[in-house]
Amino acid sequence: MSTAPTAETLSAETATTYSEWFACLGEPTRVRLLHTVAVAGRAVTVGELTERLGISQSTCSHHVRKLAEIGFVLLRKEGTTTLVAVNPGCCTGLPHAADAVMGVLAPRPCCPADLPTDVTVRALRGEDWAAVRRIYREGIDTGDATFETEVPSRASLDAKWLPGHRWVAEVDGHVAGWAAASGASTRECYSGVAETSVYVGTDFRGRGIGKTLLHKQVTAADVAGLWTLQTSIFPENRASLALHHSAGFRTLGVRERIAVHHGVWRDTVFLERRRATD
Repeated sequence: MSTAPTAETLSAETATTYSEWFACLGEPTRVRLLHTVAVAGRAVTVGELTERLGISQSTCSHHVRKLAEIGFVLLRKEGTTTLVAVNPGCCTGLPHAADAVMGVLAPRPCCPADLPTDVTVRALRGEDWAAVRRIYREGIDTGDATFETEVPSRASLDAKWLPGHRWVAEVDGHVAGWAAASGASTRECYSGVAETSVYVGTDFRGRGIGKTLLHKQVTAADVAGLWTLQTSIFPENRASLALHHSAGFRTLGVRERIAVHHGVWRDTVFLERRRATD
């Protein structure tokens, strides 16, 4: 099993391959068998599988052969014993197939459109820090913007945020919001991966400030060579989720009970945006 390249429209050949995979898993016993082998973390014998699933050896052998024919499992003989192991390609190939069929891997929009004309986005300057930290506090006060309960110091933010990826939005000369990116890791191999944040002041919400900031953030990241932007958002923050989806972010999953916020375990939605490849 191998993953097929991402495409806007599935080719007939790819669709046929995927249909064969899904058809094979249309039998509940095969699904249970594949799951049992996968979670075992090692090769298991047919006898062990029959005992775990409570089925006959002939039934087990039949379905194992079907899984092997498609490529979900690999078979190896040791004497008279058949060992069954999951095909490592399944771990990426099967989720990829589901994502491709459901359009998750389809090209995403570059960035928000219809930007307001009265908003100016520029690089953060030294005199902006007081406003930036005030807006951060306003975000904290909503209860759905961050796990932070106190505004980080200017020094800690300055050390954390990537140079060249700190933006403020101005309306009539007032700082209305900010956006920043932080390195996701100190390892060189992840130098193009950044964590992003966007905050809008209380008095300026609903005016397209976040849309304009995110537009600047993602386009500047593309130019600078950041190949992945990622962020975590509380599921209750529907406006922020919609905004990020409009900028080409896709939801990778929900991190359940990831951290405690004011004494309550909270979930976050983990999203990422990948730079378009040439």
